[in-house]
Amino acid sequence: MVRVNEDKTALVAGGAGFIGSHLCDRLIKDGYRVLCMDNLYTGRMENIRHLLEDNRFSLVNHDVTTPIQCDNVSLIFNLACPASPVHYQKNALYTTKAAVWGTINLLEVAKKNHHPILQASTNEVYGAPLVHPQTEDYYGNVNPVGIRSCYDYTSKRICVKRFSYDC
Repeated sequence: MVRVNEDKTALVAGGAGFIGSHLCDRLIKDGYRVLCMDNLYTGRMENIRHLLEDNRFSLVNHDVTTPIQCDNVSLIFNLACPASPVHYQKNALYTTKAAVWGTINLLEVAKKNHHPILQASTNEVYGAPLVHPQTEDYYGNVNPVGIRSCYDYTSKRICVKRFSYDC
């Protein structure tokens, strides 16, 4: 049995998604309390249902595009943005808001709590890449009016590359 460290609370934005739910599982296994923040736009309750009875796990239905009030977290993971083409093409404006405002709102929580944040994204930020695998210094083959544009020009250019707490 893993001993819970009261000082270790992880906020997982997008925690009901495929990757987010597996991250929640791992963090619980490693002794963290987990605050799973998801509005279930693309996340699924089936992914986290098994965690709902665990007292170290809490689900908060919240959209990261709106300000976040969250204290006493020691780690923040941002996976909250539609990543599948079928989802982000359905509402590109919402995808852009989730990528930009979601990141800004989570950076504010990180700044307030003086704790690290991991910003995740999809390889869609590279557009239709000409290089495989893509590295962080590859700027991609992007198209400002293409089907990936809500990722091409927001996630990569604004949120992922070289952000700081002062943005």
